[in-house]
Amino acid sequence: MEKSLGIYIHIPFCRSRCLYCDFYSTTGRENDMTRYEAALRRHIREYAPQLDGYVIDTVYFGGGTPSCFGASRLISVFDELKRSGHVSIDAEVTVEANPESVDKAEFIRLHRAGFNRVSLGVQASSDKALRELGRVHSFNDASNAVEIARSAGFLNISVDMMYGLPNQSNEDWSNALMAAVGLKPDHISCYGLKIEEGTPFYIFRDSPFLPDDDKQADMYLYAVDVLSRFGYKQYEVSNFARRGRESRHNSKYWTGGEYIGFGASAHSYIGSVRYAAFSDIDRYMDGVEGGGGVVETSEEIEGFELAAEYLMLRLRTVDGVSEEEYYGIYKCGMKRVLELLESYEERGWAVYREGRWRFTPEGFLLSNTLIGEILDAQTRERRETLRPWQTAPVEDSDQTELFTTERRITGIVY
Repeated sequence: MEKSLGIYIHIPFCRSRCLYCDFYSTTGRENDMTRYEAALRRHIREYAPQLDGYVIDTVYFGGGTPSCFGASRLISVFDELKRSGHVSIDAEVTVEANPESVDKAEFIRLHRAGFNRVSLGVQASSDKALRELGRVHSFNDASNAVEIARSAGFLNISVDMMYGLPNQSNEDWSNALMAAVGLKPDHISCYGLKIEEGTPFYIFRDSPFLPDDDKQADMYLYAVDVLSRFGYKQYEVSNFARRGRESRHNSKYWTGGEYIGFGASAHSYIGSVRYAAFSDIDRYMDGVEGGGGVVETSEEIEGFELAAEYLMLRLRTVDGVSEEEYYGIYKCGMKRVLELLESYEERGWAVYREGRWRFTPEGFLLSNTLIGEILDAQTRERRETLRPWQTAPVEDSDQTELFTTERRITGIVY
């Protein structure tokens, strides 16, 4: 029986770089697009034997700004994938786009080629806020982009929105949410602005003009409430969808599904091995062309580490975790974890329903801290259950590394 597989293809090209973004992308390198397309196709062809036994049910072109790559190149890479692997006829095939780069003729071509989902980086409804973020589109561009995508045949459209922006008030965020709902997308992602070291925005990390944690919390809880009223059910910390429009590809990351990444900085998880390609377009293309390999980091995830990732990632979702599933991954009880979850329930941060523990919206707000405590409890329980002759040291969970892993896996800004 064939197993399901997700494919992620990283397109690192952007027309300009947003001031808050720390994901791998490059600007001013349009002349390298054709060479990069060829490298992607060659990489996929060479990987084809390892796709045997899998049915590809999700494909995600992320970036960067894939729409800047052009429909011809995107279709060429997708066609290579279809020739090299078994792409399901009902696969979810997503392309990310920024509103200013949406073109109707290009989108018609993409839809006819089998792309069926669009993720638009809208981010804000205020043109002033968009300029402050380094975005080069207006909200009118975003509205037009949704209309173009619909007219091109796309029936599944997602929009990204950000809160916690400089000088953003609760009223500003309310207006932004209403504007996003007014676009009538099928899926909405809401991310709190996070100031990352190495980005131009980092100089504002202690700025009084940024909403503090309490204000961001109010904005988040407001979004959960408002979006539910308009039919967008929360299914993950930052993601909301109409019925049946949850991102099937991103759900693989949160539920331990297998996926393969192609392109610079792309990550993969196959069997028990997680690995990443060079976060450098030149090293990636040279590696593919020269046959020297493109893998920068690789690690095997099994046993205790796999159980830790189960807790870390599943607790991001509204489905949460179960003791039965945990034991199926790692043959050890989770008594300490359950005790902690029970204490969270008393504080309104978690609930237990139908055999599963999950965070409440208030718990999601504290999820980084709470998951860190849960992983520490898991480590303590492992230490307590070691037999006297098992002398291998058990280190406390490295929360920084685990959350770095989480962000690497999910590609989420929060």
